[in-house]
Amino acid sequence: MAASERSSSAISASRQYAPYVEADWGFKNTWYPALFSHELAENGVKGVTMAGHDIVLRRSRGKVYALRDRCAHRGVKMSLRPMCLTAETLSCWYHGFTYGLDDGVLKTIVASPDDPLIGKVRIRTYPVAERAGIIFVFVGDEDFAPLPALEADMPIRITDDANAVAHILDENVYVRGIHRTGNSNWRLAVENGFDPGHLLIHWDNQIVAATDRKLGLGVEPIGEGAIKIIDEPDGPKGIMNMYNTRAYKFIMENKAVNMRARGKNSYYARTSMVLPGILLVEHWPIPGWAQYEWYVPTDDKHHEYWEILVGRCRNEEERREADYLYDNFLEPLGLRDFNDNDLFAREAMQNFYEQGDGWNRESLCAFDAATITWRKVAARFNRGIQEPPESHSGSHNR
Repeated sequence: MAASERSSSAISASRQYAPYVEADWGFKNTWYPALFSHELAENGVKGVTMAGHDIVLRRSRGKVYALRDRCAHRGVKMSLRPMCLTAETLSCWYHGFTYGLDDGVLKTIVASPDDPLIGKVRIRTYPVAERAGIIFVFVGDEDFAPLPALEADMPIRITDDANAVAHILDENVYVRGIHRTGNSNWRLAVENGFDPGHLLIHWDNQIVAATDRKLGLGVEPIGEGAIKIIDEPDGPKGIMNMYNTRAYKFIMENKAVNMRARGKNSYYARTSMVLPGILLVEHWPIPGWAQYEWYVPTDDKHHEYWEILVGRCRNEEERREADYLYDNFLEPLGLRDFNDNDLFAREAMQNFYEQGDGWNRESLCAFDAATITWRKVAARFNRGIQEPPESHSGSHNR
């Protein structure tokens, strides 16, 4: 096939999921994790950026509030030098424009207490939910309604496995993790998360050797049931790679390059990806545990990479044991060493997709069926494509 024919074929394929290709800044009208609960103490103030939205969070009297992190006066970020003069407000450190935490309305101006602008200007606020030790913010259109439940933007609860892993929103679960910046577009991170062919970059990782795990060089779909569509009413939308069925073939050897997977212990780690881009890996890094990953768009070239491990803990003794396991094994070998390879791979693709029009020039192969299915599902079920930041200002006159 000539290069021009390959290019035309790729462009034609990309049009099947055009909304996804257009979503450089992510999907909007969805819940994203902003901070761990322990990162925002009482009276604490922190700024985050999600899908191009600059947001300032404040905890007051135990409750977390989220407002646009741009003062309506001169546009400075209020999180740069937090000023909290009352329990009900947040003030800008520059001239003292003071906004209500609940409604974002300008309540007073420290440097001009009788100014006629008071009460007539507001900055937007964002819905907040705090669950499982994580602060979530609903990012998107200010007037979006009805507000979906947080569970709608979470992986599904596993019910078809007698040894099902715990769900992150269950009672009596252990939830710990990290988040860090990834220097690639969020979509490259998402697709890396469930990519059946990317096991190759992990085949010699420390955690694989330590657990003597028979991971494989890759996974090839060979049956119609390889990829399950997730379409829960008023709930999660996405895909599930059915690795625990005969619809997938684990590639253990490639004689052409004299390469063979190591390890003796075989146990599957089925993967799911749901909108807006949340990975669930069952029975990973070890049996009985689950790994959750969020790839939160920051801008069109970066994402915040959330890596969360979830296990069952019925009492304090089990929690202490889980802490020991997490601190000395799961985080250093799983979330750090193992996932460092994923960050490297995503960032290595960034230039091709940013500068080289990768969405229309890529040459996908058989195991990329999961990627294509995900793109189509995401294009169909998303609640809107996030516009670049200049198109969604966050201050209003009343």
